[in-house]
Amino acid sequence: MSHHIVEVKNLRHVYPDGTAALREVSFRITHGESVAIIGANGAGKSTLLLHLNGYLPPSAGEIRIGDLPLNQGTLPEIRRTVGMVFQDPDDQLFMPTVYDDVAFGPVNLGLSGAELESCVTAALERVGAGHLVKKAPYHLSGGEKKRVAIATVLAMSPDILVMDEPTSGLDPYARRQLIGLLREFHHTKIFTSHDLDMVLELCERTIVLDGGEVRADGPTREIFRNEALLAECRLEKPLSMQGCPVCGSGSLLGPPFEKGKAGHHH
Repeated sequence: MSHHIVEVKNLRHVYPDGTAALREVSFRITHGESVAIIGANGAGKSTLLLHLNGYLPPSAGEIRIGDLPLNQGTLPEIRRTVGMVFQDPDDQLFMPTVYDDVAFGPVNLGLSGAELESCVTAALERVGAGHLVKKAPYHLSGGEKKRVAIATVLAMSPDILVMDEPTSGLDPYARRQLIGLLREFHHTKIFTSHDLDMVLELCERTIVLDGGEVRADGPTREIFRNEALLAECRLEKPLSMQGCPVCGSGSLLGPPFEKGKAGHHH
């Protein structure tokens, strides 16, 4: 893969009952970008992500990952490039132990022995879940499952990480850890989220979906300042950009705002 580019052109998806979930969606994401896809429930976010590595076939339009058009023939190669973390970890974990789940992908890529073991260990360590290696997934808490699900994808060393609501179901500590982990992942990241503060922290670019259409695509901060757009798309500003509820002052981000150093300046 020369450049890990994700290109979506005039993508349409119509469900069997006739509902158009995506209408003429187009965008291009280049190597190393962190892009959030936001929108109200039912805007088409999850449907869109499921197209990026072929879990759902498009009704019309095309998708290219790097140099490859996405089709049946290129699917295995594309699934190695695009790592998908589902919203519900139970969709991702199906083996008797955490080790087996994380090893599943690498084994299919031909890893074995010490190489496999170090790959699994490294992926679990990256998400702070090394201690869970021998556990059965159904004994894990929601947050632990989420971390293991992410490890199963990281073990495949994808160039593009696609995540559906990565922080849903995480407690504040686990959420903070995940944000740290995502910040360290320097390849391309694309995720949907209702956690707009995380979006503000991790993504310089945001795509807003509304009724299956792209309503806006631009710098995250500009989108979050566009109150009319947010209201029309049933979205709210991130909490860190809303007024201070205690003293009624403007924004919690006092000047000068430095990237990644959001704080309460009073």
